[in-house]
Amino acid sequence: MNQPGDPKFDPHSEAFLENLMRRQLRLSIACAATFVIALVALPLANYYAPEFMSRRIFGFTLTWFVLGVLFFPFVWIISYFFIKRSIALEEAEAESVQTRDK
Repeated sequence: MNQPGDPKFDPHSEAFLENLMRRQLRLSIACAATFVIALVALPLANYYAPEFMSRRIFGFTLTWFVLGVLFFPFVWIISYFFIKRSIALEEAEAESVQTRDK
């Protein structure tokens, strides 16, 4: 199987796509893990620190402030990071192929 360092490497081959897909899978898993950790952290914080989570911020309890106000932007940040990093991975792979072809 041809790898990215091989002189016979074809950017349209399965090896190229598998390498790119493997890198994007790692990125997807990291973003999903970040989301799951945040999703699980809120109920755990409510369970283990109810006094802290019942504090008032801008008229909301901390629980509702995190859930209703901060969680949505957090998901957007994860999405933005995923899209930017995924595009960067694709561009890096394409650039490495172009520099090898020259």
